[in-house]
Amino acid sequence: MRVQGAPLRILFAAPAWWPATAFGGPVSVARELTSRLAERGHTVEVVTTTLVDLQTRASRRSRTEVHDGVSVSYLATPVRYRWMGVTPTLPLALRRLERPDVVHVFGFRDPVTTGTASWARLRGVPYVFEPLGMFRPRLRKVALKRALDWSLFGGIAASADAVVVASRTERDDVVRGGVPGERIHVRGNGFPAPFDDAPADRHALGIPSTAPIVLYVGRIAAGKGIEHLVAALDRLPDAHLLLVGPDDRHGVRLGGGERVHVLPPTDGPPRALYRLADLVVLPSEGESFGMTAAEAAAAGTAVVVTDRCGVADFFEPGEALVVPYDPPALVAAVQRVISDTTLRAVLAAGGRAAAERSSWDRVADRQEDVYRVAVASRTASTRLSTEGA
Repeated sequence: MRVQGAPLRILFAAPAWWPATAFGGPVSVARELTSRLAERGHTVEVVTTTLVDLQTRASRRSRTEVHDGVSVSYLATPVRYRWMGVTPTLPLALRRLERPDVVHVFGFRDPVTTGTASWARLRGVPYVFEPLGMFRPRLRKVALKRALDWSLFGGIAASADAVVVASRTERDDVVRGGVPGERIHVRGNGFPAPFDDAPADRHALGIPSTAPIVLYVGRIAAGKGIEHLVAALDRLPDAHLLLVGPDDRHGVRLGGGERVHVLPPTDGPPRALYRLADLVVLPSEGESFGMTAAEAAAAGTAVVVTDRCGVADFFEPGEALVVPYDPPALVAAVQRVISDTTLRAVLAAGGRAAAERSSWDRVADRQEDVYRVAVASRTASTRLSTEGA
């Protein structure tokens, strides 16, 4: 494991943290990344909310816990709107922390990341901004988001010493938002190491022994393309669809009858379900990355993913089936893979190859480089300001 330069004191700010897995892939990404940074000798601290999911009331008491060598301050969260928690003690928590070498703002348009970015700017602490696919306003209240970006949130990206994105797709969104391309770093996310867990019990799920299984893991929400998977069942009369994740209350209507099974989110990747499925589909109209496709690839399960998901860039030909975000094309791809055992085997083997190539250690290498670029940039900027005074 490489060591470059002196260990850093790194402060993460995020709207939710482990074990709040109901908030999707970013929580798992943050855990993977910070644990590896801590293993390398860096001091890693986190400020976050006490949010767990959209149903459970957030705790009104602050606490600090250590997970995987990372000190996490869960701040009392008496008020929230969906996944955005208000933490009145954030200013006090930041004052109590030893000054970090660099701050990682892990999210966008929420009180914790906005407040921490403002704190870093006022104190001259270099910070890295990672918008987690939220930079381009979409889905809910687009006009309001644009207005807030112009007024309240616009300075977060503009003042960041570096901006980290998970894919070229997300980079394009950030460039269109006015951030100079030279300050944007495509870090990507890691794939889990290949695994061979025992598959889940299909009979316990009410699925016949010979029925093909299509699996979707993620939020049940508008824009995720779930309706296209339900439509694919019309062409696959024996197939069953498993949907695993929280209902994001977007009013998604599911059909499919008893062949559609909705399961709650798990406390980590649903490895046994990946191993059970014949095909995992990420049919979204937009994802900065899409960790579920990476997890399925590591399980040796065939993957279909739309070209609007950043993870598509990290598959070579034969490692996943990448299709346009087009309902007929998506339905046809699902039908093709389920009907072709040879193609499924090719994609299964290819997915494992992608997982072996795209390790989290490589991602941590890249992130360390970005931190040092941010620190050097702020140092150079401060020197120029001093000399010009």
